Amino acid sequence: MATLPAVVIEPVDLGARLDEALTVQALAFGLTAEEVAVRRPIVRRHLLQPGARALAALTPPGVLVGFVYGMPNDRRHWWSTVVEPPLRRCGHDRWLDDSFVITELHVHPAFQARGIGRELITAITDGAGQPRSILSAIDIESPARRLYRALGYEDLARRIVFPSTTSPYAVMGAPLPLRRGD
Repeated sequence: MATLPAVVIEPVDLGARLDEALTVQALAFGLTAEEVAVRRPIVRRHLLQPGARALAALTPPGVLVGFVYGMPNDRRHWWSTVVEPPLRRCGHDRWLDDSFVITELHVHPAFQARGIGRELITAITDGAGQPRSILSAIDIESPARRLYRALGYEDLARRIVFPSTTSPYAVMGAPLPLRRGD
């Protein structure tokens, strides 16, 4: 078995490397070419939001093998308008205020289970100016959900179905800084 190269985590102009990032997302998340095409303008729009930031996991020759991006949450954003009613029903809609939202976090399957996702999410939230972080994840037990729980994220609302998706999602939140350790 070949040893995979080490990676470095650093800020990235995600707009300039969007095709690479979407390729990683497609592999990690099992997206079709049509789903990737739908995401391209969405990511570009997100990156224009005030406070949007992105980090990449890069191999020494500069190959993008993982990325995370997020921004301060805004209740007027589409995602917030979808998750607000279920959060309100659960008594957690205050999490939409003064939070840094993790919009996407993906690691190439060949590089998963090496701590790269943990490094990406802790690095981006360490630089957030908000006291807490929120995100949505498919509402199944998965390595991603286990990672989020290990970092201190807790379920705020579950079984949320976004328009054009069939899988239910959970919204999770954690105080910042994220928990360290295993």
